Amino acid sequence: MHINLDKEVFPILLRLISNYLDQGISIWHFPIVDKSFLEAIKHIENNSKESLFRTKKAKDLLFENDLSITKLLKLIVGKEECFEHYLFDQQFAHPGWSGMVAVLESNPKLLFDKRKITLNDFIIIELLLEIDVLYDKYDDLWSPLGYKANLESYNLFKEIEDKELFTVYKIWQEAYEWTYYQDVLSGLSYSFNNQNTTINDTSFQAFFCIDDREISLRQHLELVDEKCETFGTPGHYNIVAYYQPDKGKFLTKVCPAPLQPKHVLKEIHKGKTIKRDLHFSRKTHSMFWGFIYSQTLGFLSGLNLFKIMVSPNYSAGTNYSFDHMHKDASLQIEYNPKKQKNKEYQEGFTIEEMTDIVESILRTTGLTENFAKLVYFIGHGASSTNNPYYAGYGCGACSGRPGSANARAAAEMANRSDIRSSLEKRGLKIPNETWFIGGLHDTTRDEVAFYDEELIADNLKNAHQENLAKFQKALVNNAKERARRFDNISLSLNKNKNYELVKKRSLKLFEIRPEYNHATNTLFIVGRRGLTKNLFLDRRAFLNSYDYKQDPTGDLLATILGAGAGVCAGINLEYYFSRVDNHRLGAGSKLPQNIVGLIGVSNGVEGDLRTGLPYQMVEIHDPLRLMTIIEQKPEVVLNVLNNNQNVKQWYANGWMNLTVLDPNTGDFFNYKNEELVPLQIELNSVNSITNIEQICLTSRENLPVSFINKN
Repeated sequence: MHINLDKEVFPILLRLISNYLDQGISIWHFPIVDKSFLEAIKHIENNSKESLFRTKKAKDLLFENDLSITKLLKLIVGKEECFEHYLFDQQFAHPGWSGMVAVLESNPKLLFDKRKITLNDFIIIELLLEIDVLYDKYDDLWSPLGYKANLESYNLFKEIEDKELFTVYKIWQEAYEWTYYQDVLSGLSYSFNNQNTTINDTSFQAFFCIDDREISLRQHLELVDEKCETFGTPGHYNIVAYYQPDKGKFLTKVCPAPLQPKHVLKEIHKGKTIKRDLHFSRKTHSMFWGFIYSQTLGFLSGLNLFKIMVSPNYSAGTNYSFDHMHKDASLQIEYNPKKQKNKEYQEGFTIEEMTDIVESILRTTGLTENFAKLVYFIGHGASSTNNPYYAGYGCGACSGRPGSANARAAAEMANRSDIRSSLEKRGLKIPNETWFIGGLHDTTRDEVAFYDEELIADNLKNAHQENLAKFQKALVNNAKERARRFDNISLSLNKNKNYELVKKRSLKLFEIRPEYNHATNTLFIVGRRGLTKNLFLDRRAFLNSYDYKQDPTGDLLATILGAGAGVCAGINLEYYFSRVDNHRLGAGSKLPQNIVGLIGVSNGVEGDLRTGLPYQMVEIHDPLRLMTIIEQKPEVVLNVLNNNQNVKQWYANGWMNLTVLDPNTGDFFNYKNEELVPLQIELNSVNSITNIEQICLTSRENLPVSFINKN
């Protein structure tokens, strides 16, 4: 007689682990959260009239002193040589859960509300539940699976033999990628030979995240004002820290995920507190108040839901990027040992640390002279309603959060006289009349907010107001370019009407495509802005400003690649695998998904945790590996890679491709077999356009690389 252990065990196991790890979404909380998962189960079994187990045998095993995975496997499998194979099959029968537990075991700080969870405990409980089912169904009339089914040992991790089919796949993939790369390199070569980087009397300078969604806004801003200058740098602005909102209980990481912060940025003196929504009162869970609320607020909620559906507006389900940090608040950026309250992290930065941050931003991007009077540091975030993937729309360099706190803090640091004095001692002089302003770009709504505007000197306020108008015009144009990807917005629609429709998308309760985020990303370009300023790349590139002339040894390049390569590659591969096999490696459709414990999503009420991206986020994405293109001498780049193994492995293992543009000759070199060899490729003719709107009206599909010829 056959038995489906998964069907019997999963409903109990997955409810147990999701409730134990729950971060605040569950109505009924797990009773024991200060103990490990295994010890919590033991405590419940000891102090409850009911039991999780149906048989005495399983419960007795739970309390044995020598309880271990090996002991339980001997009971259920028998053959020791089959243990590994059984565990492999068991854990991959519920994708996502084992991986989540393993990640939380190695990175417990990922949970705001801490839990003591290990993969060992999780497997023990699952094995106990399986044994419990077997004893309940068959009593003692069963034998270990390894003897009964005659299982054989198998090397699960042996190298897969090369087959002709795999070779064909590889050839096809590389041809697919290089068909696009060839067009890009042709465009860069043409731009390299026709660039004009000289800007006389710069009107203002603006820093943006290297994010591929910012490339279009930068270009529209430069087209609106030819005298402005834009730069790209990772959106955390070299601030490695946690962020704590005013009166906030938890710390959120606002730097690349692999980095481990030692500092905290604190929001203080908020202008007003956020009002609590009455619908989220705990009283609604009681019998009496639940009845009262359902008959009063419940009725009003129905009316409000209807109103939101007919006329989208802000609601409790809206995540608004500008709420991440209150505009009227201030930030504690300077470390003061007398005010230090956090026992684990340093609150604020020392003068030397702040000097390092500002110097790194300016030197890595090449802005060391010819400062404009107004310089903007702009982070980015996104807004959407009822969206379990909201963090995926934020800033990757800020661990999925908006970059407002980072941009604002960086601007405040750069404005301090003591920081400027320290920078001058290091050979970097910022003129006294130059003023830095922090801001945030909402990439879904195409809105920009600026912080601390009241601190701008009177003689610069008019110039700032003029710049606001330029930003607004660029935002409207940017929304027009973005909207061509949305099938329900006409290509021929008036710009202003188009802009209003784009903003409303973030408020719609049932909008599953508020924006396409990083879809179609394919490039990571590290070089001077002159290479790409007049090149239309269809929002497919991460752009990091870098001036090879100021970095003969490659030290600045090492910093750039150390911060940006992993982030960009991680984003690209997330989209790549989710597009290649959305069912197994992605998340399927977004429509039936439910949030589980605020730690993940599943399709339906129960089931696997979906680890990739939903189809609606990747449907327009072409699965191409990221191509990194660096403007620098080949020998310098090779030396940087050889001295940075963490960066090198991305390219040596083939997760990303790498091409180097020699700034002296204009020749390309390709990274192959850990060497940079001359690239033998025939460059194509480059499409020429007079303006971006001209090409955007032609198609909703990916557009060709084009040179914007304004003459």
